[in-house]
Amino acid sequence: MSRHPKASKRDSHAPLRPDGQIRQSQLVTTFGPGAMVDLVDRAVVVGGLEHWHWGDVKWTPLDDPRLRRALLPRLKALAPDLDLAPTDYFRTPPECSQKYPTLSAGVRALEFPRWLVCQQCRRLGRAGDVFEPTKRGYRHQCATNKQGRAIPVRFVSACRKGHLSDFPWRAFAHHEREGGICDRPELYLREGATGDLGKIRVECESCGSKMAMSAARGSLFRCDGDRPWLGGRAVSEKCDLHSELLVRTASHAYFAQVVSALRLPPAQPSLATRRVREPEVWKLVQKVKNVEQLQMLADLQEVVAGALKGLALPEVLAAIEAERSDKAEATERPLRSVEFERIVSAPDEQPGNEPEEGVEFAAYRVPRARVDLPRVVRGLIVLPELREIRVQVSFSRFDSVSANLQGEFDFERARLKPAALTLPGGNQKWLPAAQVRGEGIFVELDEDAVQAWERRPAVVARANKLMDALTADGRGDFAGARFYMLHSLAHLLLTAISLECGYAASAIRERIYCQAPGVPGEPAMAAIMLSTGTTGSEGTLGGLVEEGRRLRHHLREAWDLGRLCSNDPVCAAHDPSSPSSDRRTEGAACHGCLYIAECSCERFNRFLDRALVVPTLGNDPDLAFFRDRP
Repeated sequence: MSRHPKASKRDSHAPLRPDGQIRQSQLVTTFGPGAMVDLVDRAVVVGGLEHWHWGDVKWTPLDDPRLRRALLPRLKALAPDLDLAPTDYFRTPPECSQKYPTLSAGVRALEFPRWLVCQQCRRLGRAGDVFEPTKRGYRHQCATNKQGRAIPVRFVSACRKGHLSDFPWRAFAHHEREGGICDRPELYLREGATGDLGKIRVECESCGSKMAMSAARGSLFRCDGDRPWLGGRAVSEKCDLHSELLVRTASHAYFAQVVSALRLPPAQPSLATRRVREPEVWKLVQKVKNVEQLQMLADLQEVVAGALKGLALPEVLAAIEAERSDKAEATERPLRSVEFERIVSAPDEQPGNEPEEGVEFAAYRVPRARVDLPRVVRGLIVLPELREIRVQVSFSRFDSVSANLQGEFDFERARLKPAALTLPGGNQKWLPAAQVRGEGIFVELDEDAVQAWERRPAVVARANKLMDALTADGRGDFAGARFYMLHSLAHLLLTAISLECGYAASAIRERIYCQAPGVPGEPAMAAIMLSTGTTGSEGTLGGLVEEGRRLRHHLREAWDLGRLCSNDPVCAAHDPSSPSSDRRTEGAACHGCLYIAECSCERFNRFLDRALVVPTLGNDPDLAFFRDRP
């Protein structure tokens, strides 16, 4: 990582130390642009990409052409003026030197919210109007001649488009007053012992008006369209939504939309493809339609005859057609379909196989003769070396935005689009990114067994029930029983492996490869990858790969874990389509059985149902893909 050079000792404006510290990888996920962060003495909102500076040190590029091509049309759907530069379009966040900090390097944060509350007398007001700024936050001279420490108020306003503003305290306190806001409002925030919104009141001592914060749950005020993370003249835009009450530290205050892709080295083209790509040859054969034309051209042109020597004509024609379609193709293939094809085509593992030093991707299929696999598992592939690029493209509040089965976001179809990280049309043609170096195991299920399981009447009925629940909840398209099963299997297997591989469960991450058959040009997929990694340069220790070779043992442990939940029979009997259900995206799933750390799950612990993986209490055993213990 880069390091900013020593600041001049004569620079009296340089702060003694940064106001806060955030890991670089967290700036791509948890604390990206627009996220609210609590510091020791104040609260801030992380600035947009315009406020990220590297100083005199060059940023570290993490360019990946395949991921760039996949993101460009999605960024355009988010905002037509968003774009990515031809180079240096993915960058690691800047680093601020802790020993010699300077304002020219690091990520700037803007003070937010601007409303504070005195801890001594509970006076509520704006910073600078009522409270005096000091080196350690704000102070208030209370009526009792005591100095109280003022802290940022924990309530703000936000809308579903990501806009953020101070809560309209004056208007809210006088909402029921006939004459509106009084001439000289003096507000106080009174809180009960429980912290319940019904016990928190805003009172104006000047006119006696008061309101309970529970009334703010409704949509009382229109959104101002504020974007304080951008700053300057770009702060506000038009918004047709109503603002909602938001607790700054709530778990739904910030959701980062992150797209990731494995770094795949270019595939080695076949001999026929390499010969066809030669400029002199391609100029002559690019319009060939059949084998007869190709033979005629070889008879007439020596350069073509030399290129075809030793090759079968149908093989050469297939290479020409593939090259022609690649040149005409305008859009990138789905990310995970490409990864799936590369992983499942991995060579067999041989004794002494070791990836070359510095290689970004290495995968080996473990021969069935050397690994004990259940009949319904097609194969095990170990990945001793892999690189994953994670890029944040936007963020939302109140609710996460679901990605499709390829891990990509369809912003064009979204009813409400999330917020951009930068000002559309501005000069920032890049996105923050982090590279994870690690290892993984890839478990591929037998496609015929999966399709036979999907056709079972019990599974069809369960899928219809899950789809009805998801439709009623309005959470997007139904991914299918195949995805629920793969996702639940990944959670069970992750938990089982973490007990013995040396990594905590929160350090292992899932990656689901799911695609029903019938999609033109794309393979049917039913596989999961469990990986662990770090953004450091050291990589990982190999424990996950070695434990993956004992796959049947871990599948048995996972089967035992899923059979019985501590909340059964309530968990096993949960009906997501019931009107009384508060969990519409899950079947038999809860904190006692399937939920894992959200950093390990791609779907925020949604779309789970262990009854589709193992037999569960009170459910038809035919639902389970692994009906018998593996």
